[in-house]
Amino acid sequence: MRLFSVLFVLVSTFSFGQDQLKAPSEFYPTQKTKVLLVGTFHFDFPGLDEVKTADENKIDVLKEPKKSELEELVGYIKKFKPTKIVIEARPSWNTMEKFEAYKNGEHRNSRDERYQLGMRIASDLGLDSVYGIDATSLSNDLYKQDSMYLKQLTSKINWKTEDPFWDYAEEYFDYRDKRMKDVHLLDFIKAMNTREGHNFNFGLYLTGSIATGDGQGADHLSIWWYNRNVRIFSKLINITKSPEERILVIFGNGHAAILRQLLEASPQYEFVEFSSLEN
Repeated sequence: MRLFSVLFVLVSTFSFGQDQLKAPSEFYPTQKTKVLLVGTFHFDFPGLDEVKTADENKIDVLKEPKKSELEELVGYIKKFKPTKIVIEARPSWNTMEKFEAYKNGEHRNSRDERYQLGMRIASDLGLDSVYGIDATSLSNDLYKQDSMYLKQLTSKINWKTEDPFWDYAEEYFDYRDKRMKDVHLLDFIKAMNTREGHNFNFGLYLTGSIATGDGQGADHLSIWWYNRNVRIFSKLINITKSPEERILVIFGNGHAAILRQLLEASPQYEFVEFSSLEN
């Protein structure tokens, strides 16, 4: 018994008496640029996504009761006090030109969330710029350079493969869309912007054709959707000038999971949970 006690003391001294390895975070600046990511559905329902909302489930954010609910959503997001706002727009959309027009009273009746959230909040807070940081993907570039080569890279993919997980997802989307009119807009966006809400949307890209084509399905995802979001993230880095900035990012919720992953892993940014604005 005494021998066991002596051995325990020796092991404890060896295990816990040594210096502990420092965390990587101790080698980076403590102040990071705060980023609030707001994943949304597209308020004007352009019908460009794979899953489309039925006409009878669509809402109008410019008519009551959603008009007032939109005002509450805007007020909630403004609690973040952003110093810079970025939206899902490519250079051809001419974001700054549209923002100048917005400040002069134009585009106020557009249901597009880029106006109703991004430019509205920027205007209310007196910000002088709104940044469009959407990007095209490597697959798009490859298609322009050599469409035949891209077709070879994706020729074995079975785009029509059936996957039960897609059926489960469609059932959820149908349920969610039918609840859109009844659930307060702020609560709806809150539900979309949980970790589960972000990952659910990205999870759809991990079903179906990704596992077909002897790896080509995976290759396509990486040079298309994942690459597009990494390019978006690189644009965010390029407009970030100070750790004191507070950046509001407004994008379709399909982008949110990858952007969240990049923001959380980056030593430059602090990811701000949407629900934390309650405090």
